[in-house]
Amino acid sequence: MKKVVALVTGSNRGIGASCIEEFAKQGVSVIINYCHHEKEAKDLEKYIKDQYGVDVLTIKCDISKEEEVEEMVNKIVDYFGGIDILVNNASVSRDSLLLDKNIKEFKRVLDVNLIGTYLCSKYVGKVMLQAKKGKIINIASTNAIDTYYPESCDYDASKAGVISLTHNFALEYAPFINVNCICPGWVKTPMNKDLSIEQIAREKKKILLNRFAEPEEIAKMVVFLSSSKASYVNDSIIRVDGGKYN
Repeated sequence: MKKVVALVTGSNRGIGASCIEEFAKQGVSVIINYCHHEKEAKDLEKYIKDQYGVDVLTIKCDISKEEEVEEMVNKIVDYFGGIDILVNNASVSRDSLLLDKNIKEFKRVLDVNLIGTYLCSKYVGKVMLQAKKGKIINIASTNAIDTYYPESCDYDASKAGVISLTHNFALEYAPFINVNCICPGWVKTPMNKDLSIEQIAREKKKILLNRFAEPEEIAKMVVFLSSSKASYVNDSIIRVDGGKYN
């Protein structure tokens, strides 16, 4: 029986790495994608193979570059024969005062978070359409909905775009591919490692569960949406934020 294959972008750390492990626990073959931090990706590959015995492919790819995305997808198809699940997780942030934003960095945030999600959904989606089945899960943020931070306006805008892409790809790929989006709130990831103790305390007060999420709590929702248990969930935007309010 053909094994299920999942590609998780930006999966060398944080939510992405947790998704890789949660998929591996289910016996899913996984593709670890990274752009930088090769050692982290290789260490994760070894851990997953040793711990769970599933097939793992690790690929370096800057998802903001179309030729690299196309090459990555071709490598995966050559190796596994197809792709069943895509998790558009790769993301960057460049927080700074709104009026002092560096336009080069602003564009980089959009290129990775928004254009990268589009490119991966485009090329993986073509493979899924041939098989007439597949699951795409986009990772956006509550920043795209109602928890705005002026210093993160580029990040917020990119994630709002991801929500828009979710709706449009769901329409384009119907009825064969389920396309959904998860909007996490605060999560304990490397992206948030430089937050001050004061800011963490301030933000926790805005969360009904009074804590940040663990990466695996987001990953478990990803796995659920990728499973047959969520076969009738489509074009949905799902908050996973502990009950966050501003």
